[in-house]
Amino acid sequence: MKVQLESFLHHQWDRRGLISWLLLPASAIFMAAAKYKQKKTVPVKVRVPVVVVGNIYVGGTGKTPVTIALVKELQERGWNPGVISRGYKGKTDQPVEVHSTSNPDIVGDEPLLIRKSTKVPTFVCKKRVQAAEALLRKYPEVDILISDDGLQHYELHRDFEIAVIGARGLGNEWVLPAGPLREPPSRLDKVDALVLNATEDTIKSSTPRYVATSGFTNAIKYCNGEVISLDTLSRIQHKKQLSAAAVAGIAVPKRFFSMLRAHGLDVVGIPLPDHYNFDKNPFKDLNADLIFITEKDAVKCRKHEEIKNDERIYVVPLEIVLDKFLIDFIEEKLGAHKTK
Repeated sequence: MKVQLESFLHHQWDRRGLISWLLLPASAIFMAAAKYKQKKTVPVKVRVPVVVVGNIYVGGTGKTPVTIALVKELQERGWNPGVISRGYKGKTDQPVEVHSTSNPDIVGDEPLLIRKSTKVPTFVCKKRVQAAEALLRKYPEVDILISDDGLQHYELHRDFEIAVIGARGLGNEWVLPAGPLREPPSRLDKVDALVLNATEDTIKSSTPRYVATSGFTNAIKYCNGEVISLDTLSRIQHKKQLSAAAVAGIAVPKRFFSMLRAHGLDVVGIPLPDHYNFDKNPFKDLNADLIFITEKDAVKCRKHEEIKNDERIYVVPLEIVLDKFLIDFIEEKLGAHKTK
């Protein structure tokens, strides 16, 4: 039911139809409240530079994979990054450190994925200032903070803002609830850089833009960690006539399905609600010889012994490559360059 509701909303937000027009007065109230809150907020500056990776479109645009790629690029240049996040639904009133064994129901699936992928200090809290201060107290060697999401969290001073534009672009370009935007498109003129992640929309902004190149190469067998290329799995599927399903609880599951099919895999796509918690095992009665899932979903499946031991399941990591000139621009704006 939730998947159908999400699909309905985004379909409405793709255009300026009757429902959007009827909701337009509510959008004006939403914008006025947001501007009032921002005007009252005095940003708190911490002792290291802060780079925010966010968006203005509600829901997923690929912020977390971009954050992971950015952390790795900065590490390559000699920086010691830390990551802060609210955590999905913001259940933590006090700063909580994210470990590779943390419960995703508490810290959120995306911060857990970041921690597992980068191994850098990661803290979550509703108040990102508190998360930043707690992280820097425990890890004084950290010399740059990346805020996963938080473009609209004005309580934390930021030195560089990145807005990620995802596959859905900007929709009908209206703010909530008449459209899908948290802030109007003019906000993009005020950020430092745009990262275009699989969008085909024409973005009208004078802000420098950089393309994130994403794709799949390998799959990891969930039960034992064996790595195998997707092209090899495709050959095996067709040779042995195996059935395959792709299951995804992410913002744009269709893109995950399409990228798998681009490798020659014949998969039946099964969308789950974004941030699906896997309290129930969706694979138990699934009639498929091969099952492909995302990394974001994989970090939440560990609580199910039967899922961990299901030999049909393969995790497909998303590989994102950022434009090197974006990293140059960040270092230039921060006025600092690191070398190993």
